[in-house]
Amino acid sequence: MKKLNIYFTAGVPELANTPEIMKLIQDAGADMMEIGMPYSDPVADGPVIQKAHEMALKNGMTIEKLFSQLKTIKQEISIPVILMGYINPVLSFGFENFCKECSESGVSGLIIPDLPPIEFEKNYQKVLEKYNLNFTFLVTPETSNERIQYLDSLSSGFLYAVSSSSTTGKENVVLKNEEYLNRLANLPLKNPVMIGFGIKSKEDFKNVTEKADGGIIGTAFVNILLQDKDWRKSAIDFIHSIQD
Repeated sequence: MKKLNIYFTAGVPELANTPEIMKLIQDAGADMMEIGMPYSDPVADGPVIQKAHEMALKNGMTIEKLFSQLKTIKQEISIPVILMGYINPVLSFGFENFCKECSESGVSGLIIPDLPPIEFEKNYQKVLEKYNLNFTFLVTPETSNERIQYLDSLSSGFLYAVSSSSTTGKENVVLKNEEYLNRLANLPLKNPVMIGFGIKSKEDFKNVTEKADGGIIGTAFVNILLQDKDWRKSAIDFIHSIQD
């Protein structure tokens, strides 16, 4: 079975909704979830997720509040929970303190796209290992085979294959990028490969996971949380529609 990973931004549509959304994602049948930590300058994200970050910050979401919410629900969540965000707020919180809180809050891994691998190896890898946290690097169609293998060797949990080097949520070339998907499939990688950016439907999910281990859906799911008054039902229906 191909793995479905659902991303959402913590603190939307309302500050207190995060634990409820986590439960909903798990109960609807997703295999794992990524929770975005709101940040004022989310450069890798497209307009939908940028808007979610703005809304979450306006709602008062902080890293401290997110950890306290995670602790309230951790006994009920059995699928992997990954925190995704930018390095500045994590450093402000204190990297080791952040990792300690992750391990106490049921978080199994991190994705921090703007943390350079050299820095990771030098300053952060040992701390993550100490707290038993996975760390996932991103690769793009422009990443050379040699570098993909290097980033895979540093990653644990999975390797995040971005479908294109644009921001999240773009109408996307992934589904046509056979050469890239073939390249990833043929490399001797230690981690499962999850494809992200631009998956909006069951058909997209099926296409990208023919040659990968799973798919990550963010923008399409976040859009439901932002736009739909009846977001609970719509979110469950959406997850079911990908897997049916």
